[in-house]
Amino acid sequence: MRDAVNGRRGTAIWTAAAVGAALLAVWGPAGEAHGAATLVVASDGSDSAPGTLDRPLRTVQRAVDLAKPGDVIAVRGGTYTLTDNITITTSGTAALPIALGAYQGERVVIDGEQLPASHTPVGGSIPRAERGAIHMEASHWRISGLELVNGPYGIYCDGCNSNVFSRLSTHDNYESGFQLQGSSSDNQILNLDSYGNRDPRKNGESADGLAIKEGSGTGNVVRGARLWNNVDDGFDAWKFASPILIENTIAYGNGYNRWNFPDFSGDGNGFKMGGGTPAPAVGHILHHAIAFKNAAHGVTDNGNTGALALSRNTTWANAGTGFDADVAGGTATLTANLSIADARAVAVGSGTVVSGNSWNLGGTWDTSSVLSTDPAAITGPRSTDGSLPSAPRFLVPRNGTAVGARF
Repeated sequence: MRDAVNGRRGTAIWTAAAVGAALLAVWGPAGEAHGAATLVVASDGSDSAPGTLDRPLRTVQRAVDLAKPGDVIAVRGGTYTLTDNITITTSGTAALPIALGAYQGERVVIDGEQLPASHTPVGGSIPRAERGAIHMEASHWRISGLELVNGPYGIYCDGCNSNVFSRLSTHDNYESGFQLQGSSSDNQILNLDSYGNRDPRKNGESADGLAIKEGSGTGNVVRGARLWNNVDDGFDAWKFASPILIENTIAYGNGYNRWNFPDFSGDGNGFKMGGGTPAPAVGHILHHAIAFKNAAHGVTDNGNTGALALSRNTTWANAGTGFDADVAGGTATLTANLSIADARAVAVGSGTVVSGNSWNLGGTWDTSSVLSTDPAAITGPRSTDGSLPSAPRFLVPRNGTAVGARF
């Protein structure tokens, strides 16, 4: 048995939309199965059971081991305490993805506190196979509605293609909440909440909310994420050599030493749009995003000389520069962005193209020039479909100028 479980079946805190969509994709509009199985997991189940609703399996790993293309794994509410990480190496297909999600929106918590790798000592290294409460090297999965906590990474995905990760919560992990790396293409990370992740083994140097780093692969998309109070950066694209699209995403409060680590090494950028030694030149796209109250920059090229495209983004009250795009030889384009009360609005190099941004328009751009600086709406509960809450006044210019993000 790879993992143990405890706890009770939880009450619904999400709707069944994500799992229902996966079931629809497998079963079709008429609800007729195409040779697919539904495997139910519950904290009071048995791994010798058939995995039906009335005779569920006990561990997620057992269901993963049994799953074939087109199957659905539906996890009943409860806390699933791991003693070995959940390892996914079997792939679905484009026509028959494998779905893993919370049963009818019940609260499913996957807890990695007992994993040895969660407590790697200062200066130690986490073995590759032990990275992640969920360690994934597979393609064509649909994973939704899970809460991953206290793991050595929440989700670690290496060599993953054409997966959809939706409505996940990855928090209080001992490394990044979600990390995608290696040769990985066409993944969608949708409506992720990732917060409070820390890495005591590195004194805060590398635990991000979301990291797509150290790899390559086209077609990766981040949409609707909130990345906050992580020890390092909100979003990190360190040494990822292919363009990533990030939109409708928020990063705040990152890079502060809330854990009293000695020799603190957290960076604290909202969005780190590349980097490396040397940094690959990559045209990542950041659109309709907000970065506020981070310990360093709101958005930074971090040495990436590629054709970054930054449009209709907002930065507010970051301790560093709102938009840091001054790397020598950089070719970023900044269009219709808004900086409010950052330590410095912008730093650009000779190759950076800027137009229609708040600092280009003249006038005063401070907290009095926007309708609201109260983040309560945008940081509150998500909508029932998992989308970000509406915040029609937050950091929106009073004069109606078409700069910055709108939520």
